[in-house]
Amino acid sequence: MALTQQRKQEIMGDFQTHETDTGSADVQVAMLTDRITKLSAHLKINQKDFASRRGLMMMISRRKRLLAYIQRENVDRYKALIARLGIRG
Repeated sequence: MALTQQRKQEIMGDFQTHETDTGSADVQVAMLTDRITKLSAHLKINQKDFASRRGLMMMISRRKRLLAYIQRENVDRYKALIARLGIRG
């Protein structure tokens, strides 16, 4: 379920705010979104995998907190990020 190093580099390249940015809230949300998508697909097949379901809920909560932080700091950046990721309808 973990992201490969190559996939992490792609996500960082797409969402980093400057050249050496590897851990900003935008990058973290993008990585969490990718992991959430993969885990959701896994849980559609393995419906009784409750340990993974708990991990999914924890990732969703972490992403929700990071998005709340981004929204509090800069609303325009928040709107652009959710539009790029295709989350929140």
